Amino acid sequence: MKVGTGFGGSWLTGVAEAARRAEDLGYDMVSTPETAHDSMLTAALGAAATQKIEIQTSVTIAFPRSPTVLAMEAWDIQHLSKGRFAIGLGSQVKGHNINRFSMPWGPAAPRMKEYIQMLKAVWKSFQTGEKPDFVGKHYHFTLMTPNFNPGPIDYPAPKVFLACVGDAMARVAGAVADGILPHGFMTDKYMREVVLPNIAKGLKRSGRTWADVEISGGGFTVFGETDADIERGIEQLRQPISFYGSTRSYHEVFEVHGLKDLGMQLHTLSLQGKWDEMRRIIPEDVLRVFAQTSTYDKLPDFVRQHREYATRIGLAMPAGTPAERERLQHVLKQVQQIEVPRVPRGLEDLSKIGV
Repeated sequence: MKVGTGFGGSWLTGVAEAARRAEDLGYDMVSTPETAHDSMLTAALGAAATQKIEIQTSVTIAFPRSPTVLAMEAWDIQHLSKGRFAIGLGSQVKGHNINRFSMPWGPAAPRMKEYIQMLKAVWKSFQTGEKPDFVGKHYHFTLMTPNFNPGPIDYPAPKVFLACVGDAMARVAGAVADGILPHGFMTDKYMREVVLPNIAKGLKRSGRTWADVEISGGGFTVFGETDADIERGIEQLRQPISFYGSTRSYHEVFEVHGLKDLGMQLHTLSLQGKWDEMRRIIPEDVLRVFAQTSTYDKLPDFVRQHREYATRIGLAMPAGTPAERERLQHVLKQVQQIEVPRVPRGLEDLSKIGV
């Protein structure tokens, strides 16, 4: 099991130090979000400052960027990192694409499938020098002259991880991605009833198997030293649940639990800018529906029982004092030693999956 933590998300001045610190602590990977700052710039700085740790974006927003431009940036970071870079892609929702990025909108899943296919076509052209011939409905790539080709690198092409919530994007992830990043706004029930079965459909359609993809553990996890720590962590979930739950694109998660009315209530309040009230109306039982919890000493058992499908999880622990760093490193080693089957329970045989 690979264990990761976050870095970046703020001004670039502290990025290098944060990446080095995660590497020194023994993490396998660090991932950077793309909220108020550019994920690719952050990843490049993290790659330059480290030697061993995997650098991942989680996630880079795809559609506002040309696939060729993003492929070129990722190629450079892969070369800089000596093969340690993985790009995580996300579509973002309709409103942000149109009103924040000024981009046209259409069905996201088929467009994302082509986007990933074109990334890989660009990298193939860079590596082999072959004339490109990718022509799709949304993207095409038929021109690459020597002057604009950076040439081959001594490492594999970057891995492409795809973030998903809905069933269609999960099928795309299974069909063409190297890894899957389930959204934090997810329950174990939704993961097992919607996301994993649709990943399986995508795998089957493309003739692939579970061995061809890596999956990160999904959902809101709350880990702590004590039960009291966990209770405090559960209470802090009010903000992300209310924020993501206000977006109608994510209401499928609520619907699995019969909570669609709560989602529409949150959406209405968000349009009115009532962010504090949104947090207050999240019922206690909903917090516990979303929270997947474990104390640190039981974390290996949690992973074996609830993350048998995953190759990687995120783990944030205090590390400000020597005692805290020692505790973190002890827990990290315990989790890293876990061997998991990487196959979701009940979905072992893809021949039985309907498409």
